[in-house]
This record gives sequence, structure tokens and C-alpha cells, in this order.
Amino acid sequence: MADHLEASVTLPSDPASVSAARSYVVGTLVEWGLPSDTEAADTVRLIVSELATNAVQHTFGQSPTFTVDIALDRDEQLRIGVTDSHPRFPKRLPAAVQQDNGRGMVIIRWLTAECGGRLRIRPTREGGKTVSIELPWAVPTPS
Repeated sequence: MADHLEASVTLPSDPASVSAARSYVVGTLVEWGLPSDTEAADTVRLIVSELATNAVQHTFGQSPTFTVDIALDRDEQLRIGVTDSHPRFPKRLPAAVQQDNGRGMVIIRWLTAECGGRLRIRPTREGGKTVSIELPWAVPTPS
């Protein structure tokens, strides 16, 4: 496989784009060798769903689109980032807060840590932000 693979898609900040983002990422990873019926693929689906949902729901209409970037380095490190143009960074809610939503970052952080990865949030030059995860790449080898 190549030393570095990249893929990217820009979608409208619309609830229907969450499913499109999830399908795009999983389809790309299948092309790169990750079977779609694995626990790793399920974890990526959930993480991408939460990242995309945050980009749609928490930008308050100030980001007309969001971009999903995927990169695989040397078959070792997978990075998935979601960039929007809203400047406000996600806030971590206290565990005691009782509400129906606002747990996306907690879910992302937990799933990423469970896989041995990390979560990063960085500002963009344009004034928005990128929320990204880095995970070890582990494709099952055929027996």
C-alpha cells in the first residue's frame, strides 16, 4: 500500500449530510482495506456520525458547509478530521449535567481513547476549527 493516502469531501451543513459523511468515510476505508463488517469500522462510523452531527448542530448556521478529511500514513496511523467555519470550540460538559444532547465529544473522546488514539481540536487559518481523531490502523490480515 502507499505511504500516504488522502481523501476529502465537503458537504452542506444539513442533517442529511451526517449519513453522507459516514458513508463516504467507511467507503473510503473499505477501498483502503478495512472490511466494513468489523468492530473498527463500527467505531469509525460512530465517531464520524458524532463529528459530523456536531458540525451541523453546533455551528448555529454560521458554517454553510463542513469538510471531512481522511488520511492514512504508512499503514499505521488513521486521521479523520471534520472542519467547519464556526470559531467556537466544543465545550466539555460536566458529568452531572442532565440533558438529552451535548454528549458527542464525550463519546468521541471515549471511543478514540478505547482504540488507543487521541482527539485534537485546532483552529483553522480561516477562523474555524478542525476536530480530528488519530487512531492506530489495524486491518485484519487474511489467515
